[in-house]
This record gives sequence, C-alpha cells and structure tokens, in this order.
Amino acid sequence: MTPGDNGASTPEEDDPFGYLYADGQARGAQPPSGSGGYGYPNAVSRVRPVGERTYGGQQQAPQYGGGQTIPQQQPGGYGQPNAAYQAPETFPGGATTTRQQMPSSGGGRGRGPNTKGLLIGAIAVVAAVVIGISVAMMNGNGDDNKASSGSSSSPTQSQSASPSPSSTSSVSASGDISPVDAKTFRLDGGASTASDVKGANAQGGIYVTNFSQTGAGVTWTVDGIPADGLYTVYAHYSAVQDQSMTLSINGKTFGSKFPLDNYTGQSDPTKAWTTSYTYPTLTKGTNVISLSCQSGDSCDILLDQMWLRQGKHTNKD
Repeated sequence: MTPGDNGASTPEEDDPFGYLYADGQARGAQPPSGSGGYGYPNAVSRVRPVGERTYGGQQQAPQYGGGQTIPQQQPGGYGQPNAAYQAPETFPGGATTTRQQMPSSGGGRGRGPNTKGLLIGAIAVVAAVVIGISVAMMNGNGDDNKASSGSSSSPTQSQSASPSPSSTSSVSASGDISPVDAKTFRLDGGASTASDVKGANAQGGIYVTNFSQTGAGVTWTVDGIPADGLYTVYAHYSAVQDQSMTLSINGKTFGSKFPLDNYTGQSDPTKAWTTSYTYPTLTKGTNVISLSCQSGDSCDILLDQMWLRQGKHTNKD
C-alpha cells in the first residue's frame, strides 16, 4: 500500500458534515448522495444509512427451539410496525406466555365481586320481611282474640255504655225464674254499669245506672213461658227517693208504671237497696221485657237484679 490520505485517522474524525468546512472539502469530503453515505472517500468508517452496513457477510437470524429461522427484521420507518416480525411464542417449541388477568372493578386486588357480602345482604332483607309479616300476623291475631274475649268480669261504666246483647233466660218447670243480674241484660239509651255503691246483690256488686235520660233502660228476653197469664216481675234496686219507670212487654207498654219507691226510708244509697214488683200479662213461649225511662218517668235508681214468678205474688211470699 502507498501512503495516502485515507480520510480521518480515526473513526471519530470521520465527520459526516465535513463537506461543510474548508478542511473537510480539502480532504475530499462529499455531501450525501442517493447511493452513498456521509464521509470521506475511502474512509474506513464511512457512515451509511441504518440497516445497510453488514459485518462479515449476511447475518443469520437466531433460531428458537423448533429449528425455524425467524426472518430478519427489515428496516422500516420510525414508529411504524414491522409486518415481518413474529413473536417467539408463535413458533413451535417457542417460549409460552401467560396472560395476566386484570383486576375486576368490583373485587379489588384481583378478586372477583364480593358475592358473599351480597348474599348476606339478601338474606338480611328476606329475614326482615319475614319478621315484619310475622309481627303483623301476631298483632292481627291479638286483636281478634281481644274482640272475641268479650268484656271483663268487672265492666266499668265506660265499657258498658254501649248496648249489650239482651240476656235470655229460661223458665223452670214451676214457671219461675231465679234472680238474674241486670248487668247481663241489653243496655239501651246510655245506661251503663258501675260498682262503686255497695250493697248490690249481683255478682261483683255490679249494677246498672244512668237511667235518667229518656230511652235509657234494660231489655230482658225470657224463654219457656208455660202459658198465657199473669206473672209477677220483680226488681231489686236502690233509690233514695220514690221513682217510677215504664215497663214494656213484647214492645207494648204495660198499663201502669213500675213502682220503684224508697221503701227503706234511707238517704244513703248503700242502705236503700230494696225490692218492688208488678203483675204484667205474659204469653206462652218467648217474651221480651223492658224497663226504661220514658217521658214523665222518675228514673234515678240503681238496678242490680230482676226475676219473675208465674201468677200473682208479693215480696213476702
């Protein structure tokens, strides 16, 4: 070889832009052309476009497990995908890849939806509905039981102010009826029960009061009257002054008032309990007997019992 200018002495001095300077032009630097790169003539490290330079001949693409050769990647534009490229796992025997599952939005930290929490919530809702229905049914049954139980054994005045079912009594073989508590009769027109005045013969000392308004009274139904005729109707009561009320038989007013005088002469109602009677005509079978306060009557009494006997009798019989 003859000594000569082979360009820059080192690759670093092979300036690709030497043609722009005076010393570079003196050394023969050439601008880029379509077939060549930048640099000097005969330079060892002439710059070439990316992908053109080869080292030691054509390079062989590496092989993977299956013996197939992966095609060498061809140069392409910046940012453009290379259609010739294939991932190693696509070749037989190549490395396998495992796709990671992204965490779902509901479970958090890679877990699925919180189905256990949803199930517990659903069970709680169902339990609440069942409990509500059970309570409603229990309350309904309780009301029914209260309604069917009737009045207490010691009714107060406010409890019995409304009309009660009429009491039905049956005559004995002799044609008599023993004393019946007036609290079991049907109460009409505001009549009510009380027990604060002592001395009544009725069970619990309960009597009927509030007869002073027109229409107030009691109604008593009697079954089994053996024959038509006169009967003695008795009343046990307390009155501090002489009183009288209207007696009706089967809806018809009896000819005279029922006398309810103060036969004891006592001013204390607890000591004024006494008995009076009258003689209405009853018919065979069932009869409805009413004692009420009508126009012109004096009705300030406490009534606790009534009874009857066949025929005419006095209080001394």
